[in-house]
Amino acid sequence: MSTDGTRSPPAESTAGGSETSQPDPKHDLKSLPMAEVQRQLGTSAEGLSQAEAAKRLIQYGPNEIAEHKTNPLLKFLSYFWGPIPWMIEAAVILSGAVGHWPDFFIILLLLLANAVVGYTEERQAGNAIEALKAKLAVTARVRRDGEWVTPAARELVPGDVVRLRLGDIVPADARLLDGDEIEVDQSALTGESLPATCAPGSPVYSGSIIRRGEIGALVYATGTHTYFGKTAELVADAHTVSHFQKAVLKIGNYLIILAAVFVAVIVLASLLRGDAVLTTLQFALVLTVAAIPVAMPTVLSVTMAVGARLLAKKKAIVSRLVAIEELAGVDVLCADKTGTLTQNALTLGDPFSIDRVTADEVILAGALASRPDNDDPIDLAVLGGLPDKGALEPYTITHFEPFNPVDKRTEAAVTGADGTTFKVSKGAPQVILALAGDSAKNTPAVESAVNDFAARGYRSLGVARADAQQEWTFLGVLPLFDPPRQDAKTTIATARAMGVSVKMVTGDAIAIAKETAAKVGLGTNILDAAGLGDVKKQETPVRVRSIETADGFAQVFPEHKFHIIDVLQQRGHIVGMTGDGVNDAPALKKADCGIAVSGATDAARAAAAIVLLTPGLAVIIDAIKESRKIFQRMNSYAMYRIAETLRVLLFVTGSFLVFNFFPVTAIMIVMLALLNDGAILSIAYDNVHYKDQPEAWNMRLVLGIATVLGVVGPIAAFGLFYLGDRVFDLGRPQLQTMMYLMLSVAGHLTIFLTRTRGPFWSIRPARILWMAVLGTQIIATLIAVYGLFMTPLGWGWAGFVWSYAIIWALASDRIKILAYRILDPATTTRPDSENLSEGTSS
Repeated sequence: MSTDGTRSPPAESTAGGSETSQPDPKHDLKSLPMAEVQRQLGTSAEGLSQAEAAKRLIQYGPNEIAEHKTNPLLKFLSYFWGPIPWMIEAAVILSGAVGHWPDFFIILLLLLANAVVGYTEERQAGNAIEALKAKLAVTARVRRDGEWVTPAARELVPGDVVRLRLGDIVPADARLLDGDEIEVDQSALTGESLPATCAPGSPVYSGSIIRRGEIGALVYATGTHTYFGKTAELVADAHTVSHFQKAVLKIGNYLIILAAVFVAVIVLASLLRGDAVLTTLQFALVLTVAAIPVAMPTVLSVTMAVGARLLAKKKAIVSRLVAIEELAGVDVLCADKTGTLTQNALTLGDPFSIDRVTADEVILAGALASRPDNDDPIDLAVLGGLPDKGALEPYTITHFEPFNPVDKRTEAAVTGADGTTFKVSKGAPQVILALAGDSAKNTPAVESAVNDFAARGYRSLGVARADAQQEWTFLGVLPLFDPPRQDAKTTIATARAMGVSVKMVTGDAIAIAKETAAKVGLGTNILDAAGLGDVKKQETPVRVRSIETADGFAQVFPEHKFHIIDVLQQRGHIVGMTGDGVNDAPALKKADCGIAVSGATDAARAAAAIVLLTPGLAVIIDAIKESRKIFQRMNSYAMYRIAETLRVLLFVTGSFLVFNFFPVTAIMIVMLALLNDGAILSIAYDNVHYKDQPEAWNMRLVLGIATVLGVVGPIAAFGLFYLGDRVFDLGRPQLQTMMYLMLSVAGHLTIFLTRTRGPFWSIRPARILWMAVLGTQIIATLIAVYGLFMTPLGWGWAGFVWSYAIIWALASDRIKILAYRILDPATTTRPDSENLSEGTSS
């Protein structure tokens, strides 16, 4: 324990260092008298000069903990370690063992290409994440050269004086200066859920959160010398696996199992026929490599990074990339009223006053209970309503108690020009009424005024004044109006058209909530949150249904938000939640996708998955649209990958079992995998249609359509094999080249079938996609025509293969449409022309 009775971290975590760069480590800066701390740090309650701070920044280093960076070489080498690389490496070794040097070098090239592509794309995605996180950098209010400035928290140095307010994350280890006690949430450090009360002189630690109060503090340790470290570490890991990623990876596992079964059949049949073991094993390994979705992790990361960059341009910063995918399924969006549905630009109306109190006196008392340097919208609105801007000059504020969610009011001790002292307070009308001794006789009139203001969409503030004997007198009510955002009504209508139910969540009275909800087109079915249970309460079926059908919730406390989300999630809804305050953090974490709105506190931004830099709902709707587009791209890729794996495995296995002949060589399979996986990365930029309903992973539909295409493909391949072998009487080596070209061309045409529900031409592919496919197929055609590592086919036969593949692709497209009608008849009638999204490169 420190000398002031507060909990201290372990002694080894205290500030310290070399004698030339840190204060004397023998002294504990957490517990020494403040005068001694200031002496050791060479500072005072007035803070440092900018010049001195710059010197100390060089001396102490940035106020951040350097992240552990993996050695780039070791990171690159990690791509050669794991089940898939092991299979490719085994194929390389076996190729060398049997002397198949062309196979050896091309399989080795595939191994290197996978490592280079994976390393490059992950590095780019990592750079994108770091760039986005940099925009979330926490700032601090610091006193430099006698002025309050807001540099990045990383620029803090020991000796700086900072200002801490409700919702702030403490940016460095500091000692509290003179002022009132504050409450600090140190759960991230100590695991204790209850806030700790800290008095002047107490230490507060980097990473803890101010829960109540406001005070100055003297920084005594930064960076690696703090107990906890930089606040950016509170942002959740950007590589969390989402539900959607898990589903896609399950497909990958399914394909691996499928490949293992078919390969086992080939190996068993080959051994029974007495084929060379090494050759059979090498071919089996290469076939497995071709079937496994090697590009799937890379396609995932590229697609998500592209989506995050698009949202960043629209001023929505994604702190966890997978949140973009989670948004695709959101069907209920709980939205804050203030600043999200309204302009958050409060203006003061004509006050209601009690008895002989004038309107100007009510405004003056409210202004004295406000603080301009807090940038609080309510305080600024009250101050802005003063008829005489010089009315505050005769008064001196000797003490100010800022607003907190518990007391729901501000309070100031004031000394007038004549030396008289009094107190003023403003806050929730019912709180101020309870404070005043004359509340009984004033309550009916005040409630009538508040209801009248609420019916007109005004928010009410009660104002009271206390004399030197601490007897409070109710003065009147200040009406504040926050007009709806101009785009709110249109945006809510858009959300509803997209299958997202928007529910307003506000701490305001029901009457105000109903007025605002009606103006933005939400409806007036507003529930009083006071009637809801706590987090542990099981709601009745009737109450659950009322929560589901409500247009919004009024008089909401933070625990209500958490409970509302919990009830909706138990009913199977995917819930998005917006918030801005420190008390919103639990609800933001609880929601499937927590969204910190513009101007949110550090704590709310740390808990959220997406942080908005501009006010309003429009950006959230853009984010939902983008997430659904990403879902569609990944849906297309999943069907393509399953269909292609089935095509290759069924054709190769069937040919071997029926004709005792491998229709393609190992090197052909390797080149198929190399060219096709390289081109498929471009699907991250494809033009897609987002659905007007929340996305859900329909595994039955995906596997059904992919299986249909995966079975039609081998039928086409066997047809060409029959023509080449029995009708045109081609030699087996030339026939293998023909089948290689057929699998390559027909395989890549499949992507144009899986990307649409209707005819393949109903959505124009992005330029980068069709150019990538065309480029790889030109390469594949040249390889087949001129016989690189295979028997030359010639231009005539190549043209025949292209024509045959295109005819079958057109036929497969009609079969696909029929399969959709059978497997998903309810939504097949939706035209593909709706909700077109242009790819970034088209």
